[in-house]
Amino acid sequence: MGLKKSLGIVAACLLASAAHAATPVKLGLNYPHTGEYSEEGLMQKRGALMATDEINAAGGVRGRPLELIERDSASQAERSRRNVDELAAEGAAMLFGGSSSGVAIAASKQARKHDLLYFGTLTYSNDTTGKDGHLGMFRECYNAWMAARVLGDYLKREYQDKKYFYVTADYTWGHTTEASMREFTDTKDGERHGSVLVPFPGGRYHEIEEAMQAAADSDADVLVMVLFGEQMVRGMTIAQQKKLPERMQIVVPNLTLSMVEQTGPFIMAGVIGAAPWTWNVPYEYGFERGQQFVEEFSQRYRTRPSTSAASAYSIVYQWKEAVERAGSFASDNVRRALEGHSYTLLKDQQQWRAFDHQNVQSVYAVRIKARDQVMKDEYRQNFFEIISRMSGEDAAITRSQWLAERRRAGMPEQLE
Repeated sequence: MGLKKSLGIVAACLLASAAHAATPVKLGLNYPHTGEYSEEGLMQKRGALMATDEINAAGGVRGRPLELIERDSASQAERSRRNVDELAAEGAAMLFGGSSSGVAIAASKQARKHDLLYFGTLTYSNDTTGKDGHLGMFRECYNAWMAARVLGDYLKREYQDKKYFYVTADYTWGHTTEASMREFTDTKDGERHGSVLVPFPGGRYHEIEEAMQAAADSDADVLVMVLFGEQMVRGMTIAQQKKLPERMQIVVPNLTLSMVEQTGPFIMAGVIGAAPWTWNVPYEYGFERGQQFVEEFSQRYRTRPSTSAASAYSIVYQWKEAVERAGSFASDNVRRALEGHSYTLLKDQQQWRAFDHQNVQSVYAVRIKARDQVMKDEYRQNFFEIISRMSGEDAAITRSQWLAERRRAGMPEQLE
């Protein structure tokens, strides 16, 4: 071993040693350990742990190690707000997490009271960085508008003039997703393209079954299931029992690995949806850093990473790098270091847009592969066929559209 290489190893060891001796910087993860979105929560925790371990092994942040502290939101807004208060009292330097948009919005507003930044992992409602956006909220994932934009582009080509039916979770994500899907599929006519709401949280089996029966009773060609987590799993299982996939194209606007795996590839085969990232994206498009993440995550946890895991992992790294650019852990300084910042990590270029704190990035329409294709993967998780890709600039809401939305809601034209 050469002297230069030996000195490099010694220097790295000294950095890691110094970081571990310093006072830890606490990151607060507010995620659904239990409840309807618990599988997505587990993936977030795994991604966050992997990022903190890597960063600590490389010397920490400004010479200090990271420590992950956590609370279970159970996808409940009031519980999430209490969690924020507790995490702030424990000394968290920043907060992140999500799955339910209502929870992410509530938690971020509570974090603002503590002068803490809140990073949304899975929070797809347009409202998160729209009418409910504020200076302390940053969303790493895409939103309902962006998902509907890439899906609408595909569906209008393949299912033009077809009849749609919507089964929608009754909260902010569901409402804004259905509205966005109707916008980009030209299905605004509610009489022709019917819909039914499913209570959230806590929609019971019989309520989901009644909603799916309403879809079965319609003569729709396309069924859009605006459901997520366990509700989507139940909905798809009932749809299969009613043989709906045999006569309708089923669309699930936001698909994740955990949801597909819970439901099973036999039931999910042929379903169309959207995603900001899937584990095969880095291989399809040659993103080496993303491939490295997938391989290391897979070896560590014996499963492929989901969108949730990639989002939490990316957030920890982005916060770290913003702290280093700012030369400070203070929220206002870190915020300014993030606003307008462009970077590449697990895919192509992304940007934290300054005026709304939305992460603008490429988005993908996907179709779930047949079971025989799924099983060819080492982990039996080769779920996603990418059928369309759209740039973030083309997919995201424009500044003028964002301003119009804020005005309609009576909100300031700048984040506060």
